[in-house]
Amino acid sequence: MNIRKAVIPVAGWGTRSLPATKNIPKEMLPIYNKPVVQYIVEEAIGAGLEDVVFITNRDKKIIEDHFDYNTQLEVVLERAGKTDMLKEVRAVAEMANIISVRQKRALGLGHAVLCAKDIVRYDDAFAVMLGDDLMFGSNNGIQQLLEVARLERKAVIGVMEVPLEEVKRYGIISGKEISPGVYKVDSLVEKPEIQKAPSRLAIIGRYVLTPYIFNYLENQTPGHGGEIQLTDALQGLADNQGLLAVKIRGKRFDAGNWAEFLAANIYFGLQDPSLHEELEQRLKALMSFGMN
Repeated sequence: MNIRKAVIPVAGWGTRSLPATKNIPKEMLPIYNKPVVQYIVEEAIGAGLEDVVFITNRDKKIIEDHFDYNTQLEVVLERAGKTDMLKEVRAVAEMANIISVRQKRALGLGHAVLCAKDIVRYDDAFAVMLGDDLMFGSNNGIQQLLEVARLERKAVIGVMEVPLEEVKRYGIISGKEISPGVYKVDSLVEKPEIQKAPSRLAIIGRYVLTPYIFNYLENQTPGHGGEIQLTDALQGLADNQGLLAVKIRGKRFDAGNWAEFLAANIYFGLQDPSLHEELEQRLKALMSFGMN
């Protein structure tokens, strides 16, 4: 199965992160020393994907610019002899082949994926990666899905087990475990009430989809707010072509949740040997101050 492209929807308003995102795209908020979106692109490239397709809007050009050369800055760094920094900023520009597609109307995640049709339709499959979910581990999030998709030649979605009280925040799957951590999906329910949830396996922001998904998205009746829901189209795949779910291993942060966003910053700060000791001391002092 030929999978080369990662579709990354970035056209949303980022209302969960207001007021910080009033004039700055949520994807450009920093986690330690990189914007959120860079972690997503690095995950894609680390998994062997070659092309990154941003589904964007007129106000998100700064995201594309981040992955381009900044000649003025490079000249300043070169003159100052800051070769390490120069190498780092150039590496970001050379990281991936960036393709941008405008989502001219905000009609939901399903519509955002549909906007990528002309770019990915000749591929066997393509990845979809949402910027709210940051995945880290020795075998990164999308890589785990790609391995199963290539082996089984089916669409695959990422899931994680969540506490029962949180199922109403997610799409939840019902299915049968066919091998350790891999499920054949029977049905998907969007944000069910606790008593109606078929499991605690929540859909998170990683997908490997086949072009069949476009058939269901194009023929789908818009739901609440006129939006085209990806979950409904995934049900079409499950019913007709087959859909698998992989329980993703590793560490996950929800960048749209302030507590997890801040925790992610601390997590990466602690990974930096030059900051670890001082940051740990300051955190201990803050915890002591907050408890008095």
